[in-house]
Amino acid sequence: MNFAKYHGAGNDFIIIKNPDDNLLSNTNTKQKEISELCRRKTGIGADGLIELKPSQKADFKMIYYNSDGKEGTMCGNGGRCIAAFAWHNKIAGQTMQFEASDGIHEAKIIESLNNTSIVDLQIGNVTNIDIKNDYIIIDTGSPHYIKFANNIERINVYEEGKKIRFDNIFMPQGINVNFVEVFNDNLFVRTYERGVEDETLSCGTGVTAAAIASYIKNIKFKTNDYPVITRGGKLVVKFRENKKKNMFEDIWLKGEAVKVFQGNY
Repeated sequence: MNFAKYHGAGNDFIIIKNPDDNLLSNTNTKQKEISELCRRKTGIGADGLIELKPSQKADFKMIYYNSDGKEGTMCGNGGRCIAAFAWHNKIAGQTMQFEASDGIHEAKIIESLNNTSIVDLQIGNVTNIDIKNDYIIIDTGSPHYIKFANNIERINVYEEGKKIRFDNIFMPQGINVNFVEVFNDNLFVRTYERGVEDETLSCGTGVTAAAIASYIKNIKFKTNDYPVITRGGKLVVKFRENKKKNMFEDIWLKGEAVKVFQGNY
């Protein structure tokens, strides 16, 4: 199996072209096989695996699996990485569309030098928002719990995130958990991702949800864009509120997508 390893702000993925469905096992053992490929000590190592397949609706289709081997919902950094992969492999042009679990996404290669590309990814419209007293739930293609706090560097994201992720009120699907702090005119975001069951260095849909939550809380920045710092790098989110339709639209997530290496397994 030929594969490529990419990361977007430290969120890393195994990417394979699998047009004929012959690179992974049948459904009975696929979850175990993907989990083994993503295992860092004995496999390739990644937060998830992405299949690129043909699409009748767009340039290609993206199927995303978390590192536990289960098929996941939309992955923002994964979407940016597979766009860079498609560009590097001449599968799509500099502006492309791809099919994902939540619909069609547009992606643009803003610039590309050697193994590093700046990719701007359109996230689907956001209509599902639940504002609570001390947290906000926002679905940006994946469901996210947003909690604003101070000194989030000191938070044990694994322990605290795990408690919330498996809380009965969010079961059976569970939820991704984001701790957010306003820091030096940036948002600082740390994320516990379901399916990975650990803190990741970055989460694209989580960063997007954090930016929208900041807007809801009337947190202002010098520009209309929302600059975000994660442990794995920097991202920028922009969007527009449509008050008539009670939703957020024209949502874009921009940042680096880096080819780390390629090989065969």
